[in-house]
Amino acid sequence: MAREELTRLTGTGSGNCNNDDCPNVYRTATGSIVVQGDLSHAFAPPAGEGLVEIPEAVLREAVRALGW
Repeated sequence: MAREELTRLTGTGSGNCNNDDCPNVYRTATGSIVVQGDLSHAFAPPAGEGLVEIPEAVLREAVRALGW
């Protein structure tokens, strides 16, 4: 899946995280969520999965964007 196929829910306003390298939350065409963030090594996830860490503010922004 290409980034262009995702709807960006966060990092679209002013501030330091308008670039593609900041933590962000995206929505896919099927309604699932894709999260971009710093790799976390809190524990070893199952094969094929990964852990990312994002600031709470990014998650709150995504929730607002979705109207939840």
